[in-house]
Amino acid sequence: MERINPAELGRPSGFAHAVRASDTTRVYLAGQTALDATGRIVGTGIVEQFEQALSNLLTALAAAGGAPEHLASVTIYIVDVADYRAHAREIGAVWRRLAGTEYPAMAGIGIARLWDDEALVELQGVAELPR
Repeated sequence: MERINPAELGRPSGFAHAVRASDTTRVYLAGQTALDATGRIVGTGIVEQFEQALSNLLTALAAAGGAPEHLASVTIYIVDVADYRAHAREIGAVWRRLAGTEYPAMAGIGIARLWDDEALVELQGVAELPR
């Protein structure tokens, strides 16, 4: 197993940002919130936090040798589903700008809270890299 922790992301504590098994092209991406490199949540709204979380997920993916088009699955954990829905168009625009128009299998799950109290959204993914 190769644990991948890019310097651009905050130093993980108790997890790896990405893990690639040595005998596969699959990469497992840890849940990413709107943490900056210093470990602080940035952005006060759902759109800003989604953009940072997606950027963090893509940074971890790039460090593993992947690109947005390699995402096979993304799960989005949402503290306030109504707020997420209200900003769905803006969030979609962020996705298209950062990850393109090819979408992976996705799920959105409403939750009571995330690890960091200020976090509004967390993205977790699985990517399949080409051989």
